Amino acid sequence: MKQRTLAMAADQGAGFETRRKRTRRDEFLDTMNTIVPWTELCAVIEPYYPKRGNGRPPIGLERMLRIHFVQHWFNLADFACEEALYDSTSLRCFVGIDLGCEAVPDATTLLKFRRLLEKHQLGERLFAEVGRVLQASGMKLASGTIVDATLIAAPSSTKNKQQTRDPEMHQTRKGKQWYFGMKLHIGVDSQSGLAHRAVVTSANVHDKHPLPKLLHGQEQRVYGDSAYASQKALIRGKAPKARDFTNQRTRRAGEVDEVARGKNRNKSKIRARVEHVFAVVKRLWGFTKVRYRGLAKNANRAFVALALTNVYLSRRRLMAHVRP
Repeated sequence: MKQRTLAMAADQGAGFETRRKRTRRDEFLDTMNTIVPWTELCAVIEPYYPKRGNGRPPIGLERMLRIHFVQHWFNLADFACEEALYDSTSLRCFVGIDLGCEAVPDATTLLKFRRLLEKHQLGERLFAEVGRVLQASGMKLASGTIVDATLIAAPSSTKNKQQTRDPEMHQTRKGKQWYFGMKLHIGVDSQSGLAHRAVVTSANVHDKHPLPKLLHGQEQRVYGDSAYASQKALIRGKAPKARDFTNQRTRRAGEVDEVARGKNRNKSKIRARVEHVFAVVKRLWGFTKVRYRGLAKNANRAFVALALTNVYLSRRRLMAHVRP
């Protein structure tokens, strides 16, 4: 066991901060430390992670993964994350950094780790691995899937080094408002409310086109808003037994069909569960705007964010398995 230094003792409050109050950040990090399947997720990255050689040994894989997750949870860029680790005792304790004998990994190291995940599309594999672990813990996929999409904004300004907008991002109109960026399409289990499929496209791609990729094939019901109306052929092509429970348009020739409107309202009580996933990704994790150029880099961030969202939404059940 590594010898404790004064810096580590101070971080852990061993007699130095007797009046320190545990914050909600401390509680959150303790919960994540307990329920995130670190061993399984590290096993996904380990074949691609640098090995010890004649040069400087690489930083521990789990430590880098913890820092990467901290960036997602608190919406931190590389340099901002480096400074936050120097500034926050709770973050250093979570990551396992002792300033008495080691420095915080610099922003360039965090950048290289992120690019490693992007190069090998490991964000998608982390998302799949979290799903596998959750299913092994008893969270089985039910017979229904809710599909939906949300817009992630991108800078539309050309005041940058290239003097152009991101060529992989496009604009779309929603109502009377124009948006520029990308879309995150997800398929959510209608019972547990956890995302099991995801697709990232530019904003001008219609919601219906990625629909088959959002289904696992064993559905008996598919829920969605009116953007997915009249897509029975796409649904049956992937899930032959599925019934179309998407919201149908209720206004025809200027008249409202109250029967169809009532049916839509009942469907929406179940369909609303997809908004819980978007609320965590966009409101808690802060993924309302892209941080990088290109769809691939932002898709990697989106898959990791969805993996962490599934863990967060399952935290009570996972903690129940941990408690004696």
